[in-house]
This record gives sequence, structure tokens and C-alpha cells, in this order.
Amino acid sequence: MSDTIIILQSGRLLDPVTKTDETGDLWIKDGVLVSAEQPIPETAQLIDVQGKWVVPGLIDMHVHLREPGEEYKETIESGTRAAAAGGFTAVACMPNTKPVNDEASVTRFLLDDARNASTRVYPVAAISKGSSGKDLAEYGELKEAGAVAVSDDGFPVLDSQFMRRAMEYAGSHGLLVISHSEEMALSKNGCMNEGIVSTRLGLRGIPAAAEAIMVYREIALAELTGQRTHIAHVSTLASTDLIRQAKARGVRVTAETTPHYFTLTEEAVGEYETNAKMNPPLRTKEDKQAIRKGLQDGTFDCIATDHAPHSVLEKECEFDLAANGIIGLETSLPLTLNLVREGVIAPLRMLELMSSAPAAILQVPGGSLVEGNIADVTVIDPQMEFVFREDTIFSKGKNSPFINRRLQGRAVLTIMGGRITHQI
Repeated sequence: MSDTIIILQSGRLLDPVTKTDETGDLWIKDGVLVSAEQPIPETAQLIDVQGKWVVPGLIDMHVHLREPGEEYKETIESGTRAAAAGGFTAVACMPNTKPVNDEASVTRFLLDDARNASTRVYPVAAISKGSSGKDLAEYGELKEAGAVAVSDDGFPVLDSQFMRRAMEYAGSHGLLVISHSEEMALSKNGCMNEGIVSTRLGLRGIPAAAEAIMVYREIALAELTGQRTHIAHVSTLASTDLIRQAKARGVRVTAETTPHYFTLTEEAVGEYETNAKMNPPLRTKEDKQAIRKGLQDGTFDCIATDHAPHSVLEKECEFDLAANGIIGLETSLPLTLNLVREGVIAPLRMLELMSSAPAAILQVPGGSLVEGNIADVTVIDPQMEFVFREDTIFSKGKNSPFINRRLQGRAVLTIMGGRITHQI
């Protein structure tokens, strides 16, 4: 529609790129951020956002949309609707679908299906064909089709020489490698963190070393190849220390963690609560504190959700048989705002972690309110309290340990390319 103008009035404008933190108006015209005009056009849509934060659209670089193949768990439509409700304007979807996103036709299908989605969708393709760790996928074709990165997420690449070749091949095509860091020989058949709680519950544990060993390998290979490497869903103190040291040496490594790792511990498993089962598993209090420190000091580059919807079929069963993963798109913002309220991170640091850094890592648009940028904008009410109830969840998945929990801070308006995709 020509000359469509939205004016967000009297909000707290926060931009992590320009370090802006000021009260003012934000103008959107034909899907682009523009400077203010005088007089205000009569056709402009005026939205009062006084007392609220106006920020670059949030970007989640690690979600599972389950389509194609497991649409009973989630679809692109339902998953991006949940994302918009959580304040996200873009998500990167992992390749462990059915079929695996290991060829250009699957990547194109995802992008075609996402044309009318509530957020931008950036496909992450597989490192190997079928995520089997045996044959490299065709990165050139995948990149041309629209893939922004490669990962065998859900399945670690066990062969170190194969991972080296993947990093080199991906680098030659300008693709980021995202590592699922897990030493399967240590984690096999485990279902929660190895320690006192797993012993008490009689459950087979997964030691922190299962993650740290592979994080060390990925860092060593990134250092050897000189290629960009991203470590997904970091959960442990040891991994955090390794990443911090690697960055100090100048290794081209970036890393993410998730809200559940800086909010919960292994104690959340309680009496075999399957909505607290994930991979990597919830860890100890010491690990949680290390994750929070890593967010504070720059060790972690971004916060992702690892949004992993499942049906009741996969969760309402014995703990060791239950599927790994929880939904996170609709709880990520309030849980991260808790860190701001507790003084762990400042608002601009939060937005760097949730917007500008993911955009830079994936090399996609967004992450700033600078004039001329695409109008991907989120309006946050940091004071709004709500109960996260199952009947209000937009995702098809209801597998969350935060259901019926009172949360504070919410996206009240999400705008993607000048189009309102969510509004309270």
C-alpha cells in the first residue's frame, strides 16, 4: 500500500547499534524507518507508546518450526505467530525436519511457505546429507536457495576431520557453521545432568564434559581453519570458560545460550517433570551463574530460544523416554528482562543479545532503528505482568516448565516490514 505511515509516539527508543536511549517518535513509511515529517499526514496511523520501549525487532537464531514432516507439533504459520507474539520479527529454523533440509528444494519450500508468515524465516541447512555426518551437503546450492548457515543441530558431527572440511567448505561459500556440541560417547542414553539430582532420581546422567569436550574441539578447528563457527545452546561453566578464552585469543567463534539455562537448574526436573527435559540438560546452580556472567561480560553473543515444540504424545510418558526440548518463543523476552531487573545486564546489552548480534552473526537485515533500515520493530511494556497460561499459547506445542508462572515484561506490538503482526 502506497504511503502507509505508522508513527510510534513518545516511546523510549533503544538502539544497541547506535547506543541510543532517548524518548521520541519513530516513523515508519512503506516498510522503512524514516525521519519525521511536518505536518503529520492525516492518513498516518498514530500509536501512543509512552512508557514503553521501542526497539529493533527481536531475532531468534535457533528455532525448530517442525515443517516439513512434523506439522502436528508446529508449522511455519503457528511457529512464526508465536514468535511475533514474543516480540520476534525474524527466526532462523534448524534443519532437523522430515525430510532434512539438506538440499535446495527443501530450502526453497521453507521460504515459499514462509511468504505470508508473521516473521521473516531464515533457513539453516544441514552440514551433512541427512545430518548423518558422512557426506557434505551441497553448500553452494543451499546458499543460492536462501540458506544462511549450516548445522546438524540435534546431531553432533562426530568425525573431526569431517567437521574441519565442513568449516572450510562452508567458509568458501560465506556460510556460518553452527555446532551442536555433544560427545555422544559420554551422553548416550543420558536424560538429565549427571550429578546429585540424577542419582537421587535414579536417572542416567549426561556430564558437563560431554558438552565441553566438543566445544573445545570446535574452537580448535575454528582456530585451525580460520573460519567463523557458532556454538549453539551452551549450558555449562566449562564451555563458557573455553569460549571466553578462545575469544581472548582472537578465534572466530561466537556463542549462544538460552533463557532456560540462565533461569532454571537441574532441580526443575523435580519429580520427573518432562517439561524440564532438554538437550543439553538443565545444569547446576554454578553453571547457571556462569551463564549469567558470560552474558554480562560478552562471552555470549546472543540469546536464542531453541524453541522445540512437541505434542503431549512425546512428553506425557516416562522421563527417560520423553522427547528433549521446550517451547521458548513466548517466554524468552520476560525471562531475559528478569536479567535487566536484577542488574545482570543493561537494556541495550539485552537488545544486542536479542537483536543486533544475531543479525550480524547471520548477516541478515535488522538489529537497528537507523533511518533507511527495514521497519522491523518491537514495542515492549517492561512492566506488564501476565500469567503464561496454556490456553493463551500461540505455539502448537505446550511443553514449557513456565506454564502457570507469573511473568513480567511483554511485547505489546510487533511490526515486520511495516506490517503489524502482533498487537495487544
